[in-house]
Amino acid sequence: MDFDWLDVTFDLSKVTPKEIEEAFEDPFAVRLIPESGYGEDEARYFCLGRSVGGRPLFNVFWTDGKRYRVLMSREMTKEEEGFYERRNAQLV
Repeated sequence: MDFDWLDVTFDLSKVTPKEIEEAFEDPFAVRLIPESGYGEDEARYFCLGRSVGGRPLFNVFWTDGKRYRVLMSREMTKEEEGFYERRNAQLV
């Protein structure tokens, strides 16, 4: 995965690029395509995953299949974390 960290629009001191990349590499990460009115060339996706340190992160990103551009990253809410846990419990 190649991430584009140029001109990021959110505070990288609150969530580091390393933590975000780890959340994307989480083998249990949940990636979703939201229902929206965007065209395919402007599609946004969600990724819920944990960093190696266990920090639960919610990411909104764009990809062209080669590069990933994270548009927003923050800690998951309790509801999102519950969704992540339930989704992964179904895999067992």
